[in-house]
Amino acid sequence: MVYAGGKIKKTCFSQSFVNDSDHQSTESGAAVGSNDDLLTEILLRLPVASVLRFKSVSKHWLLLLSDSRFINRYDKLSKSPGFFASGIYVPFDPEDRNAPFFNGHIVQSCNGLLLCRNRDRYEYYVLNPTTKQVATIPPVPGVILAASLVFHPTDCVHYKVICVGRLKLEKFQILIYSSDTGKWKVSIESFHPNTCFLDNGVYCNGVVYWPLSDSDGKLLYYNIEAEQLQTSPFPLVMMPLTTFKGYFGESRGHLHLIVGAYGGYKDSLHINVYEMLRDRSGWFVKYHVQLDGLPEAFPETIESPGYNFDVVDVLRGEDAFMVLAIPGKFLKYHLHHKSFEQILSYPHNKYYRRSNIQRYIATLSSF
Repeated sequence: MVYAGGKIKKTCFSQSFVNDSDHQSTESGAAVGSNDDLLTEILLRLPVASVLRFKSVSKHWLLLLSDSRFINRYDKLSKSPGFFASGIYVPFDPEDRNAPFFNGHIVQSCNGLLLCRNRDRYEYYVLNPTTKQVATIPPVPGVILAASLVFHPTDCVHYKVICVGRLKLEKFQILIYSSDTGKWKVSIESFHPNTCFLDNGVYCNGVVYWPLSDSDGKLLYYNIEAEQLQTSPFPLVMMPLTTFKGYFGESRGHLHLIVGAYGGYKDSLHINVYEMLRDRSGWFVKYHVQLDGLPEAFPETIESPGYNFDVVDVLRGEDAFMVLAIPGKFLKYHLHHKSFEQILSYPHNKYYRRSNIQRYIATLSSF
């Protein structure tokens, strides 16, 4: 029915018109279904749950949706829908009710895969929360100090686990597990046992990086292809510091660093987000963030003589944003239009460290 001139006017369609419309719709659907290029463009724009469900439509659709070229294109378009925080899933969109599958203790995430460990014993496994695929990692030869997952749909299609381990009392070594071979390999690289690792490392563009507590202005990194352990300088602002405190992570192939602790500094509402140069020779300020509106919008962050909040993630994209943890809440701070958005409330006595935050990205990749 069409509403016109304040009255309801009935519009009738002949049966022949309806039949012709149904026939045209059937022909259009058949044309799309028989054109793989057109069908692919449509499927690339669907949510991951729909793509997984459509694999059961036919053998042809199963082959199309399982093809590595489709998976690579889909994963490039995929955005991070949320993160895991100490056993809970937090979507960036508060209206999103679709929690991905996961279990165990999450050690690290990397481009859609999770490195997990059983809580009662030190057994590692890799999980894809999107496809629910699980692969057990063979026992690690030695005592592990830090473990990092390495995966990229195009750069590193066979995931790796890079561990810092102690095989002998006098030195640490790099241990590498590859899903391609199913075996551990011990790198020839070794270093001093007094080195203190703050977290499990960050993977970015073929390299795993570790911030160290006794870094003396250096960042330790391991080039996976060259199998070389090297160092890179921190920003000059860190040189007087002997302890690293802040955010360190990757987004869309960019390595980010935020220097210093926030609480207790009178200028702590002004934050520089540094980005590493491509040749690893230094850093530049990518974002200068002024959070002057934070105390007024969220008074619980006020804590004399400073402010109580932490940056737990930085995500690049058209809508670049930071994730802040404040007492009782997770917030998004949109870097371009400079606004806050609350995404989750939790008990005030619950504390989330940055190392407890693991990003989730939907990926169709299998292993």
